[in-house]
Amino acid sequence: MIAFLHWLRSILVGTLNGIAKFALVLVILFAVLIVIGLAHGDGMPGNIVLGLDLRQPMQDSAARSPFDFGDRKPTVMNVVLALDAAERDSRVKGVFIRVGTGGMSVPQAEEVGQALQRFRKSGKFVIAHSQGFENPSLGDYLVASSASEIWMQPKSMFGASGEGGGAIFLRGLFDKIQAEPQITKRAEYKSAADMFMEKDFTPANREETTEFLQSWYNAATGGAAAGRKLTPQAVAAAFNASPQFAETAKRAGLIDALGYDDDAKQAALTKAGAGAKIVSIADYGDAKSRATQFGDGPRVALIQAAGEIVDGSAGGGPFGGDSVIAGDDLSQAIRDATKDKDIKAIILRVDSPGGSVTASDQILNAVRKAQAAGKPVVVSMGTLAASGGYYISCTANKIVAEPGTLTGSIGVLTGKVSVGKSLELVGVTAKDIGVGRNALMDSSLTPYTDEQWANLNAQADAIYADFTQKVAAGRKLPLAKVQDIARGRVWTGADAKPRGLVDQLGGFWTAVADVKQLAGIGAGQRVDFQLYPKTKGFWHAFNSMFSTTGATMKAMEGFNTLMSSPAARMVMRATGDFPRGGVEMRATNLPDSAY
Repeated sequence: MIAFLHWLRSILVGTLNGIAKFALVLVILFAVLIVIGLAHGDGMPGNIVLGLDLRQPMQDSAARSPFDFGDRKPTVMNVVLALDAAERDSRVKGVFIRVGTGGMSVPQAEEVGQALQRFRKSGKFVIAHSQGFENPSLGDYLVASSASEIWMQPKSMFGASGEGGGAIFLRGLFDKIQAEPQITKRAEYKSAADMFMEKDFTPANREETTEFLQSWYNAATGGAAAGRKLTPQAVAAAFNASPQFAETAKRAGLIDALGYDDDAKQAALTKAGAGAKIVSIADYGDAKSRATQFGDGPRVALIQAAGEIVDGSAGGGPFGGDSVIAGDDLSQAIRDATKDKDIKAIILRVDSPGGSVTASDQILNAVRKAQAAGKPVVVSMGTLAASGGYYISCTANKIVAEPGTLTGSIGVLTGKVSVGKSLELVGVTAKDIGVGRNALMDSSLTPYTDEQWANLNAQADAIYADFTQKVAAGRKLPLAKVQDIARGRVWTGADAKPRGLVDQLGGFWTAVADVKQLAGIGAGQRVDFQLYPKTKGFWHAFNSMFSTTGATMKAMEGFNTLMSSPAARMVMRATGDFPRGGVEMRATNLPDSAY
């Protein structure tokens, strides 16, 4: 027996020694890889032309997933940060862009276009190629106009002509199937309820939609004119001639050259010089972030908030960024940045149509506590920062928006659609049983009672009053003025600024300049951005694949963005915006091209 125990002990000791030696080997191997990596830099070639494909719709921002090994779609913020690094990288000679079918919004085009213009000011080139500007909206061409050269394929179509869009209205269908919509809104411009309650644009909805489309048109024609060194009148006349062939667009000065994609690519490589190689902007951005993750400049938190605002946690999303802003996750990210003593200030990047009242208030509370702790907060708005998206922004030290950003929509809506009679039309009988006077208040089978309807309107009044008061306090505006410019109305950044809803017009780098000033960082000093929420590790992401929260399920509804048909997108959006019974702050019934 003693011999057996000695033998067992020797086996255990040998096994433990083996494990320890294996662990030591892994540590040594990891150290060697770090040394090799530092010796070889970021692994990029010595003569680079960055490749940027803008032919698919872009998100404003998205978290990087550990499972994301292949080619990735760039986000607006990826492009902005990568171009900033490339501007200072002597190896990068220029950028080659594919553009024309992405349906880019005007605010996105403004942000990416400004980044390209900053890049060009360093003496580098940007060549854009299009096989046709197929979308009549102007964002795709506006971003191309920031290039030093625009190429188009011969006989391809230049379709950029103006800004427009449509909305879907379900009231006629509800009447036919005896569904009863009961939705109250604060106030008349809160058009997210109109798809359920109306059969056409209301006068208020038509007014605000026409005005922000006109604002987009003015911004796009002015921006394209400046980029092409033409007058706005000449550009507008050229747009009015669309659709037209590339040859006609060239004669009008809208483009520079006719040729195929390989011709334009070769022109970019030739311009870059011998040995130049195309490197995707996503790969370049990753390499630069790995090479500079130990920067020694002042640290600023960059907290990215893109999507609808929902309660709870989205769990990080195993395969990339979520299409929602989960209240628990974003407020925790702000709290983490607040607690980090090395963080000098916070940039909150917002691209959201709003959503949950409680989640929005949770996030706003985290912003206020960050400010109370001495961390200045600057909001940089993307395409859409409206309703709940504006709510979470309203107390920031500074708010920066693009001229075309859709913002405001200070209002609320609540209600439901009762479909009990609709089910009976097809032979389905559905009944509820409840204990308590209002246990079935949010039932989709029966309408509200008079008492319940009064209760619902009282909730809407209270939330709307609270919203306007918080905006008045955060923006330091008289409450009466806020009440006048609120009413659920969507404004562009250009129209919001003179009304005091935003402080400055500009993009991300304008917000960075404001952060530096507020945090006492020198204007010429570079800052290191700490991204929040922080990317989760491989095992955390793997585990999250098998644990689905309510917010994650909500995020999965984003599959409708894969559908290219405008009509399909509107229908999917209408079903996704179906009333849920609670008070909400959403700005979603916008024309399809506006979101």
